[in-house]
Amino acid sequence: MTRPLTAAEIDAYHTTGYLGGLRVLSSDEVAKARRHGEQLVARLGGAPRPADMVQPHLHFRWAFDLATHPAVLAAVESLLGPDLLVHSSSLFYKPPRSLAFVAWHQDGLYWRLSRPAVASAWIALTDSTRETGCMRVLPGSHAAGALPYTDGATVPENLLASGLRTTVTVDEAAARAVELCAGEMSLHHVDLLHASAPNASPEPRMGLAVRYVPPSVSQQLPHHDVVLARGRDDHHHYTLRHEPPATDFEEGVSRQREFADRWHAFRSTARHG
Repeated sequence: MTRPLTAAEIDAYHTTGYLGGLRVLSSDEVAKARRHGEQLVARLGGAPRPADMVQPHLHFRWAFDLATHPAVLAAVESLLGPDLLVHSSSLFYKPPRSLAFVAWHQDGLYWRLSRPAVASAWIALTDSTRETGCMRVLPGSHAAGALPYTDGATVPENLLASGLRTTVTVDEAAARAVELCAGEMSLHHVDLLHASAPNASPEPRMGLAVRYVPPSVSQQLPHHDVVLARGRDDHHHYTLRHEPPATDFEEGVSRQREFADRWHAFRSTARHG
């Protein structure tokens, strides 16, 4: 359903730091996107990490189309304004009975943003429930701003590509599960503490996370190309990718692998250099 957020939804987002249950994809769109996502997962061995599927919107047309979907952008525009960049994206996949989880973290720890005007959309391509390891959030935690974190050695089962996780003790009893049906999305603030548990179900869990930023927000850390999803960029903090990716699957896999190798090497240098 393509519509802006209501005043009540906007207020809830600013108060709690998140919204859930926003219908953005039709059943046909879900089936098409899931088919493409499963093709990529299978091509990468059946249980790839998000770091192996880095920035899919830059390499696969189906992911680009999701990241620039009118229903998604209509909701995000209500929070960030009419000028929107696709800052980054990740495909999250948890196989059935998987031990993979996401540690408690804030999305913006790594980028060193000029201000926290970033919204993350989590677009469900399968049902995302407590049993499948849906996202869990700590309502209102975004109000504290950037929190202490560690970037020590990652736990193998932790799906976070950066390894950054908060060192703050989280009150698990206060956390809320953000359950989504396939075709729904949630939105959350860049400073909101969130995590997810392992998938205890016999079904896979898959979703595309897309982060949006107004062109006025800069960051200290060098960044890859971004996509101008809506409006205009009068600030030129980022290099714009003007053309959508090609539709050829194997070409996308090859380009993504080359990109991932370069990006992982850069991240290692940036962290330890």
